[in-house]
Amino acid sequence: MRTVFNISGLWLCLLAALPARAQVVDSAASPAPQQLTVLQDTSYIVVRDIVVAGNKRTRRSIILREIGIKPGDTIRLRNLNTILEANRKQLLNTSLFLNVLYNVKDWQGNEANIVFDVWERWYLLAFPVFKLADRNFNQWWVEQKKSLRRVNVGVKAWQDNLTGRNDELYTDISFGYTQKFVLGYTLPYIDRKLRHGIGFSASFSRNREINYISENNKQQFFRQDDFLRRQMAFGVSYTYRKAISTRHQAFLTYFSEKVADSVAVLNPDYLGKGRNGVHYAELLYRLDYIQADSWQYPLVGQSFRGEISKAGFGPVNDIHYVKIRLKGAKYWQYAPKTYGAVSLLGQAKFTDELPYAASRAMGYQEDYLRGLEYYVVDGTAFFILKNTLRRELLNFKMKLPIVPKKFSNLPIRVLAKAYGDMGYGYSKHGLNGQLSNRMLYTAGVGIDVVSFYDTCVRFEYSINQMGEKGLFLHAKLDM
Repeated sequence: MRTVFNISGLWLCLLAALPARAQVVDSAASPAPQQLTVLQDTSYIVVRDIVVAGNKRTRRSIILREIGIKPGDTIRLRNLNTILEANRKQLLNTSLFLNVLYNVKDWQGNEANIVFDVWERWYLLAFPVFKLADRNFNQWWVEQKKSLRRVNVGVKAWQDNLTGRNDELYTDISFGYTQKFVLGYTLPYIDRKLRHGIGFSASFSRNREINYISENNKQQFFRQDDFLRRQMAFGVSYTYRKAISTRHQAFLTYFSEKVADSVAVLNPDYLGKGRNGVHYAELLYRLDYIQADSWQYPLVGQSFRGEISKAGFGPVNDIHYVKIRLKGAKYWQYAPKTYGAVSLLGQAKFTDELPYAASRAMGYQEDYLRGLEYYVVDGTAFFILKNTLRRELLNFKMKLPIVPKKFSNLPIRVLAKAYGDMGYGYSKHGLNGQLSNRMLYTAGVGIDVVSFYDTCVRFEYSINQMGEKGLFLHAKLDM
């Protein structure tokens, strides 16, 4: 399937930045500052209760699920602000709130209440979309010459936090280059202990143009008036999350793809064996672990994602392989406002035969080296190593007119960065050109603009090992 660049998301990206810092402990309700200074090393607080305020839709149990302290806990005063700030950030990581404030109130001796005041987002969003069908903005702008034939228009809508349990109902209807319909729902918790969740998704799409082969590490396209490709997918998912940082997921998905006979003639290996249709099921297990200051734009912490999947089993096995995919990232602070990051991604498919449609490796979705956006490397295995140094330049809020007061302060954060990437894509037959089966290197500098609603705009000037230079625009985090 083709990766879509969402131009309509750019207006959200320019609405963006990390939320404001937390509030300090309420000095009017707590011991005097002088007393805290004297008693800090030996004094403690016993948590009488956790009080939640501001949640009009979100259920209290969902908020308490993300907080790592409970009534009866004892906390040293010298650690209090650090612990409360970590819990504030965790609540922000749920993507349910624009901001979270904390406070300590109602002191009686060593006992007090911990108060979290949450600012809920707009949970119902619907807007017209203008999407590019190409892998990234530069490919559309330069190689496809800004062709409006390669544009999708439609409506995208989602209802977050539908029942107050952090569940989501979403749909996407598009016309143009791709005619597409997507419907899905996720419910993260279905049990009283808030550990087990379920979801489902369904999608249908069809195209009059198809990327039927790659030559010299460039996609080649074929177009005609009739529809060349039809795809359907139906899936169910199960989630288990006992702790806060670790999540287990299982997905069972049925895929069906049909292409016109002309595609099978142009490339008999597109679906393999000269076929014009395939049906297969895929079972995937995923493990996520993340401990970071922000799950949307992390600057300090670490993350890991591991996946293993089996495609093709039972009567639906026209395409079959075992895939292993691993990604780890480490983020740390060098100095005030200066941050480093390194990530390593690797993927391998084990199979006796892999058709072209299932052999995509580097260059698709987010699996690319910065500076090689115009190229693809197809094959059965690859790895990508990314290193980034960031420096915060600006961190401010802009007042928006007309909108409600709670949403009127638009936080914007701007960071400069320098980066270097390396990678390797393996193809048994050297499928598509000189970039296969060799080490690849890129480097560059750029600017990130980040904001709330989990958005990020990236402007990057990169150079690759072939000496090619260029300015690239992206609308997602690159690590």
